[in-house]
Amino acid sequence: MFKNRHWIFQQDFAPAHRARSTHNWLTTRGIDFIGHEDWPSSSPDLNPLNYKIWQHLEETVCAKPYQNLESLRASLAKAAAEIDMNVLTESIKGKYSK
Repeated sequence: MFKNRHWIFQQDFAPAHRARSTHNWLTTRGIDFIGHEDWPSSSPDLNPLNYKIWQHLEETVCAKPYQNLESLRASLAKAAAEIDMNVLTESIKGKYSK
């Protein structure tokens, strides 16, 4: 999706992002991230894709029921891998073109 370009995770104040286990997991894998302690709380403007992309994934993945958690995870991973770059571009344009 990012064509081997460098990217950084944004870790806001969501409980899963604040979890020590999450920080440890990212750190041990050498994944760059902005920790919750360095990120302003309640700032959706800092992450324009968050809401649009989750909405897109929810509409795509939740259109059918799943028998178990693994099939839901597989469907979510497949849908995320197949997000068209136009969806991402339009998400950014929609957020900042006002």
